[in-house]
Amino acid sequence: MPHDKSLPPPRVEKRLHEFTHHGITITDPYAWLRDPGYPEVKDESILSYVKAENAYFEAQMKGQDVAVESLFAEMRGRIKEDDSTVPQKDGEWEYWSEFEEGGQYRKFYRRPAGSDEKILILDGPALAEGQEYFQLGALAVSEDGRFLAYSTDTTGGEFYTGFIKDLESGELLPDRIENVNTALIWAAGDTIIVYGRANEQWRVDRIFAHHVGKTGDDVEIYHEEQLGFTASPGLSSNREWLIIGTGDNETSEARLLPISDPLGEAMLVRAREKGVEYDVDVREETLFVLTNDNHVNFRLATAPMSAPGEWTTLIEGSDEFYLTDFDLFRDFYVVEGRLNGLDQVQIRYYDDPARIETIDFPEEAYSAGLGNNPEWAMDVLRLGYQSPITPATTFDYSVADRTLTTLKVQEVPSGFDPDLYAVERLQIEARDGAMVPVSVMYRKDRKPGGPLHLYAYGAYGYAVAPGFSVTRLSLVDRGFAYAIAHIRGGDDLGRNWYLQGKMQARTNTFNDFVDVARGLIDRGYTAKCKVTASGGSAGGELMGAVINQAPDLWGAIVAHVPFVDVLNTMLDETLPLTPGEWPEWGNPIESKEMFDFIRSYSPYDQVSAQAYPPMLVTAGLNDPRVTYWEPAKWVAKLRELKTDDNLLMMKTNMGAGHGGKSGRFEGLRETAEEMAFILWQMGVEV
Repeated sequence: MPHDKSLPPPRVEKRLHEFTHHGITITDPYAWLRDPGYPEVKDESILSYVKAENAYFEAQMKGQDVAVESLFAEMRGRIKEDDSTVPQKDGEWEYWSEFEEGGQYRKFYRRPAGSDEKILILDGPALAEGQEYFQLGALAVSEDGRFLAYSTDTTGGEFYTGFIKDLESGELLPDRIENVNTALIWAAGDTIIVYGRANEQWRVDRIFAHHVGKTGDDVEIYHEEQLGFTASPGLSSNREWLIIGTGDNETSEARLLPISDPLGEAMLVRAREKGVEYDVDVREETLFVLTNDNHVNFRLATAPMSAPGEWTTLIEGSDEFYLTDFDLFRDFYVVEGRLNGLDQVQIRYYDDPARIETIDFPEEAYSAGLGNNPEWAMDVLRLGYQSPITPATTFDYSVADRTLTTLKVQEVPSGFDPDLYAVERLQIEARDGAMVPVSVMYRKDRKPGGPLHLYAYGAYGYAVAPGFSVTRLSLVDRGFAYAIAHIRGGDDLGRNWYLQGKMQARTNTFNDFVDVARGLIDRGYTAKCKVTASGGSAGGELMGAVINQAPDLWGAIVAHVPFVDVLNTMLDETLPLTPGEWPEWGNPIESKEMFDFIRSYSPYDQVSAQAYPPMLVTAGLNDPRVTYWEPAKWVAKLRELKTDDNLLMMKTNMGAGHGGKSGRFEGLRETAEEMAFILWQMGVEV
C-alpha cells in the first residue's frame, strides 16, 4: 500500500573499511556504525542516524496511529488485566503472582499453606517505577522461608543486580550482587547464595558464592577456562546437590557439590567430549543422566554416585521418540519428549521400568508440558496445555488416579469462540524431499486464497510450539491464515531435524521456509505477494535470507532484532556470544570453508540491487545478543542497493535490549505497531 513518498528516508554515509581473511578482501562501508565504546553508544554521528531512522518510522506510521490504537485496544481487551497464577505449595507456603488492573508488572505473594492470608513479598510495579526499562531475573526464597533473593535489569543489557529481602521485616539487606546472569541458589543452610557472574563480554565463565549479609569479595567456586563455554548453577530435585553445568551449543559437562558445602571440592560427572551433551539429577545414591552420547535423540541413563561417569541405559534412544527432558520426584519420575513433532508427557516408576503412563492430549496441534512442581514428594503434578484454539490451561494431574483437574483457563475478556476457527497440521515437501510440518490456523469463514502470515525461528534446536496467542487473532479475524513453519534448525521432529539446519546445512532452514510459503500458495491457502512473514533474532536472520532468495514472494516482512551480519559477528571473538556460537554457525576465523559458506548466505553480505518487499526492522540499542549495528548496517545497505520504492522502516528502542520494551502493555503496543504495518501493506482495513 502507498506510503508517504514525499518523506525522504534517512541516508547514511559510506566510509571506506576493508578487511582480509583467507586471502579474501571484504569491503564494509557501514562498519563505522559500530561504536568502539560499545556497550556505551556515544558517537553522535551514529546516534544521529539511529534517531533519524526512528523519526522516519514515526513519520510514516503517523497515518497508522488510529489503526495502532485500535489494534492495541483490541488486543488489550483480550487480556484479563487483574490476572493471577494458580498458587503452588512449596514447603510451608503457597506462592503465586498477580497483575493488577492496568499493571505493567507482576506482584508476588505467598500465604501459609491452606490459609486465605495474602502476603506481598515482591512488588514489581514499585521496583519498576521511574525506570525506562525493567526486567525481573531470578527469584528464590530461602529454604527456611525468611529471605527472598531476586535480581533485576534496568537497561535491557542483561547485566542483573541481585538483592536480598528479609521477608519478616520487609527490609532489604545491604547485599548487592553485581552482574548476575543466572539463577540464585540458596546453599549452606541459607547462609550462602551461589550465582554465575557475567564478565565484560556478557559471558558467564565464573560461579561465585556470596555470604549473606557480608560485604567484600565473593568466593569463586568454579572458573570455566574454555573460550565459548559458559557456566550456570542449578539445584537437584531433592535439593541436596548443587549442580554446576558448563558447555556450549554442542558439548556439556557437569559437576556436583553438596548443597550443604558449596565451597568444597566438586565431583566431576564425566569429562567433556566434543559433541556430547548431558544433564544430570540425583535421587538417593543414583545419578540420572540425559545424554546424546550414543543416540542423536538422547537416552536416559543412571550411574552410582560412587562412579558418576559409568552410565547404564534406563531408557534407550529412539528414532521415533525424541527425549527432551526428565524430572525426578520421590516416588516416580517424568519424561518429556516429542512424537511426530507433538509434545508427550510420561509418568515412569523407579521400581517398575516397564510401567509407562502417557498423558493423552486430543488436538491435532498443541503444546503441553510440566509446569511448576517444586516439591520432592509430590503426588499431584502441575501441567500446562494450550493450542492455537485452546487458551492456556493449567491442570493438576493426580498420579495415583491418572486424572486431570482443570485449575485455570486463560480468560479472554472480550470473548473467544474456538468453534469459529480451524487448525490443521500439514506436511509440505521441501526442494530436497524433506517433509516440513506446518501448523495452520484460520477462521472457518475465511475466503480461500486470502492473506497468510508465516512465522518461524529455525535455529539452536528451538521448537516453535503451536500455542495460543491473543495477538494473532487480530490478523486471523481479518481474513488472514496464520501458519507456523516447523523448519529445520529447530528440533521439532527430533535432534536430527535440528542438525539438518546448522553449520554446513544452514541453508536448509531458509529453503524450507521459502518452500513452505510456495507450498501454501500451491494448495490454495494464499497467493503470491499475499504472504507476510516475521521472525526475530535468528528468525530475523531467516527473514533476511528469504528476501534475498525470493524477494517477490512476500507481501511484507517484519524482522525483529535480526541477526543479519553473520560473517562479521562470527569473525569477532570479542563480541558476547561469538565463541559460544561457533558450534552453531561455524568458525570463519579458522576455516576458509566456513568463511565462504557463511558469506554465501549472510543476509547483510548478500544484499543486492533488486526489488525488496515492504519491511519493518526493529533493534535495541542495549541489545547484547544481536547488537544494534547489525540491523542498522543492514537497513543502510538495503537503502543503498534496493531498486524498489517499497517502504523500509527501522525502529530502535533506545532504552531496551533484545526483547524490546518491558512491561506487558508496552510490549503489546509494539505488537500493535507490527500488526498495523502488516495490515496496511496488505490493504486490509483495521
